[in-house]
Amino acid sequence: MPFTATSKAGTTLFAPDLQAESQDAKTAIAPLDRVKILFQASNPEFQKYSGSWTGMFRAARAIQRESGFRGLLQGHSATLLRVFPYAAIKFVSYDQLHNLLMPTRERETPFRRFVAGSGAGAISVLFTYPLELIRVRLAYQTREVGSDISSTSSKPPRPSLTRAIQTIYREGDGLRALSTSPPPPARPATAPPAPQSFLFTHFPILKFYRGFSVTLIGIIPYAGTSFLVYGSLRSLVYNRPAGTPKVKRSAPIDLTLGALAGLISQTVSYPFEIVRRRMQVGGLVRPGGWVGWRETVVDIWKTRGWTGFYVGLTIGYIKVVPMTAISYMVWEWSKGVLGV
Repeated sequence: MPFTATSKAGTTLFAPDLQAESQDAKTAIAPLDRVKILFQASNPEFQKYSGSWTGMFRAARAIQRESGFRGLLQGHSATLLRVFPYAAIKFVSYDQLHNLLMPTRERETPFRRFVAGSGAGAISVLFTYPLELIRVRLAYQTREVGSDISSTSSKPPRPSLTRAIQTIYREGDGLRALSTSPPPPARPATAPPAPQSFLFTHFPILKFYRGFSVTLIGIIPYAGTSFLVYGSLRSLVYNRPAGTPKVKRSAPIDLTLGALAGLISQTVSYPFEIVRRRMQVGGLVRPGGWVGWRETVVDIWKTRGWTGFYVGLTIGYIKVVPMTAISYMVWEWSKGVLGV
């Protein structure tokens, strides 16, 4: 049964209605989102397209030629499963933390806004991160090099949500991967096999949290800065000093403030997103253990220098700025209708 809420005016709201709007927006930008992940994670087949303004379009055409239109939406199923709980948990958590840290307008400070936003982002990531990892793995995969050990078909199966879950869960346990991306370089014959992580052996669910540490670090400047900028700008615009004309609250103003918040927070936190993407696909390089954030940072720096930490930023702006603007507008609208 769908969640419903009734406003003070008696209007009944259905959560799926808001979810549908967000899902439609996510679907519209899904092709660009997949290209961005391929760039960020340095997929060897698509590195030649990154670094130029036309690269995203040439990469999208290459995907369409190889896999058809469905290839442009690869990994989108996990995105749709994640978008609603992530947004719901984030905004509800922020409201609770805001009320706890800033019960009155006089208590509102930039630091408290930043702390409330960071906490809300961390809570939402904690509960939805496995879906984020699955989404990245599906988007990163460009060709099959393994198949189900029980499969008798010579044609590798198409990437799917369930297959990705099985692959991640079995990484490093001695079974053939159900699906992988371009294989890592072969080890020398004399090199010992990589040891299986103790945590992965006893707690295989942790395989779905590869890159979580750097994600948690990155969500602090991203969510914290986003809520800080939005809250500060909104207070500046609407909470005018006594004796000055009041600004009527409107959706266009909320959209503009949200867009600015998304632009600034994306710029500040983008290097963390690059490192996170590389670590999320680390299971393909080191199935039995973690790929550390330090070695990931060093590898990015040696390979591309400081520009390597901003690969795909243009696509990030195209995606994040309007999505953030819409999210804040819907959040404010929902609170107004519900009278909260």
